[in-house]
Amino acid sequence: MTRSIPFLSFLACLVLPLACAAETLDDQPVEKDRGAAGKEDASLPTLWIIGDSTVKVGTPGQRGWGDELAPFFDTSKINLVNRAIGGRSSRTFLTEGRWDEILKELRKGDFVIMQFGHNDASPINEKPPVNASTRARGVIRNNSDETVDVINILTGKPETVHSYGWYLRRFTTTAKERGATAIVCSPIPRKSWNEEGNINRATASWTLWARQAAEQTGADFIDLNEIIARSYERIGPEKVEPLFADQGTHTSPEGAAFNARAVVSGLRSLDRNPLAFALSAEGKAVPAFAP
Repeated sequence: MTRSIPFLSFLACLVLPLACAAETLDDQPVEKDRGAAGKEDASLPTLWIIGDSTVKVGTPGQRGWGDELAPFFDTSKINLVNRAIGGRSSRTFLTEGRWDEILKELRKGDFVIMQFGHNDASPINEKPPVNASTRARGVIRNNSDETVDVINILTGKPETVHSYGWYLRRFTTTAKERGATAIVCSPIPRKSWNEEGNINRATASWTLWARQAAEQTGADFIDLNEIIARSYERIGPEKVEPLFADQGTHTSPEGAAFNARAVVSGLRSLDRNPLAFALSAEGKAVPAFAP
């Protein structure tokens, strides 16, 4: 049964979002639609890519990893459609109807790869007045069936807000109902080094909840947070610097390609890579991640 999140826990997450395990936070302005990407060949299966601005971004000089996956795939065997958009959380990607639009096109044999988390750390709701920084896009920070009921400050309508894991489970289960294969990614790490010279991770929060959601629904899971963090540590801060186009959240084109390669490395590490048939020679040459 669904249970409501305790009021004090909700209040803490509302007032102190960074105290609720918010290792990642996307401060990018919320983007408007830049045109919905479509399939190149309707006869082929499609890899649908969904997420936030770290997956697809419209800001000049920045690039998301979803737009750099194509070289690793044979596009004569599969379509790649990147429907990620800046400023969205797992919650708002659903409530804005973006997932429903994909479901209308999703077919048996398609694939969905998802990465959220950077915006999910935002407040669940805000107090008036509404201004340019008002988002109302945060989630309950776990993988439970807890809920909290709010009057959404942006829409003025009642809304039941769920957990991060719940939204991921919603995407994966509805994709599977249509015969598609779902792949959940933990969010990419920020350029955030600790005193020991390691990248700060989201192992005990967003990664954990994404992994749990994937396991509960039978979806594949790629620990992108860990794969990329290890790669950053291996090459060091000096070489990581040009991979970012801002203080530490959004990647440059070089960084996006670096992270896309990490996605493929994660795919190749799966016991049964569902996209193995569609990898290009470049994709097949990427070493599998060794946990």
